[in-house]
Amino acid sequence: MSFADLGLSDKVLQAVTAAGYSEPTPIQAQAIPHVLARRDVLGIAQTGTGKTAAFTLPMLTLLENGRARARMPRTLILEPTRELAAQVVENFDRYGVNHKLNVALIIGGVSFAEQDAKLMRGTDVLIATPGRLLDHFERGKLLLTGVELLVIDEADRMLDMGFIPDIERIVKMVPFTRQTLFFSATMPPEIERLADMFLHTPQRIEVARPSSTASTIEQKLVASGSEGHEKRELLRRLIRGEADLNNGIIFCNRKRDVALLQKSLASHGFNVAALHGDMDQRARTLALDGFRSGEVPLLVASDVAARGLDIPAVSHVFNFDVPHHPEDYVHRIGRTGRAGRAGHAFTLVTRSDERFVTAIESLIGQPIPWAEGDLGVLPEPSAAPAEREDAPTRTRHRGKSGQTLRRRSGGETGRDAARSEPRARKGGRRDSPERGPSPAVETEAVQPPARAKDTAPARAKEPAPQRMEPRREERRPASRRRGDEDDGETPIGLGSHVPAFLLRPAVIKSPK
Repeated sequence: MSFADLGLSDKVLQAVTAAGYSEPTPIQAQAIPHVLARRDVLGIAQTGTGKTAAFTLPMLTLLENGRARARMPRTLILEPTRELAAQVVENFDRYGVNHKLNVALIIGGVSFAEQDAKLMRGTDVLIATPGRLLDHFERGKLLLTGVELLVIDEADRMLDMGFIPDIERIVKMVPFTRQTLFFSATMPPEIERLADMFLHTPQRIEVARPSSTASTIEQKLVASGSEGHEKRELLRRLIRGEADLNNGIIFCNRKRDVALLQKSLASHGFNVAALHGDMDQRARTLALDGFRSGEVPLLVASDVAARGLDIPAVSHVFNFDVPHHPEDYVHRIGRTGRAGRAGHAFTLVTRSDERFVTAIESLIGQPIPWAEGDLGVLPEPSAAPAEREDAPTRTRHRGKSGQTLRRRSGGETGRDAARSEPRARKGGRRDSPERGPSPAVETEAVQPPARAKDTAPARAKEPAPQRMEPRREERRPASRRRGDEDDGETPIGLGSHVPAFLLRPAVIKSPK
């Protein structure tokens, strides 16, 4: 079957031929005829199966008739991330070269004024992320009553990112008679409920879900002993040891780890950029453009870069963190080994990641080999300091306050013994009920000071006791210290400190 058999217009067929494509993918061959027939479509297919063209090509054919009006787009495409939205724009630029259509990209991180100007000129195709779309609607800059075709792409990703309430709100704003195309990689119960709510007698098209990785990718697991410095050092050693590394993507589970790892690699001389959801749009675009052009060979990213990004010449993928969802592993390493090229994927595994690795191997249906031995080659975790009976006596303090956090086993002498004495609080020494009063210490020790008022005369004659660090109570303002009251009892109201303005006599004016 060729694209000419699907019912596309001549302008679209010319653009597809110029792009170098001759045969449609399974999702394209099944979806395009139904879209052209104005039917609702429920497509289940992973990113990378050609589903973007499955709705882009028929939309171009349908939009050849008619024109857009100001602030009233004719079609609406919802995407979960800015990068996926930008790639849909690239598809319209590529296949719509023979059309004179206005395509607007409405995403966060970009000026509202520029986007408002595009909407004012009239938009044939509006590609947006849900949050920014609702911002424009609430500002009164956008009307959705003219939408003829609605595309909800990556619905399962929308569910993961918490966009489903926004999607439900947007669907209520578009006409009931619109045509809806709904695409998702998986069909959990929540997605099935949404499909039943949004679609009207849809044509269900399901492409086999890829549960295995490409044979061109060499996968390895690498045992890592810790989550901090040791793990970052292991990653640097892996990168330096790969002689055929042209470029690579390093995936982390958390956005804050992306920034930390990027700074660490840069401080060790690597040319590296970062990409995660908290970056502004300009920084994200610069990072992607630098990586695509080869100017920056390494990209540290969150799962924002795991799906949908079409960068065909990635030689290596490093999973700094094992993904919690096994499907994300398939998407991550799918960034390499594309178009028949050889690829390499390394995953750093700690002892706490074993269950995630088991889930990944169960999904792909094959074991992943270890490089340089499995987790059994790692040393057993050492015992906690408090559990070691042969450790020497050592006292740890909390910052500058001088309070002891932990004391190892062994005898106490000198200042350590004195500091273990209970401190006086509000009229008495706090002693243990089981052991009774603490015995006196014969060595020179620092005794805790008594209350300020009771010891005022003695302090004028005796030298101040020497202490390594001041007590926390003495560093507070005088009005907030404990023990400032005469008898040490719990203060009532403001205690001994009353602000001067409260002591002024009240003036009551008689009514005239």
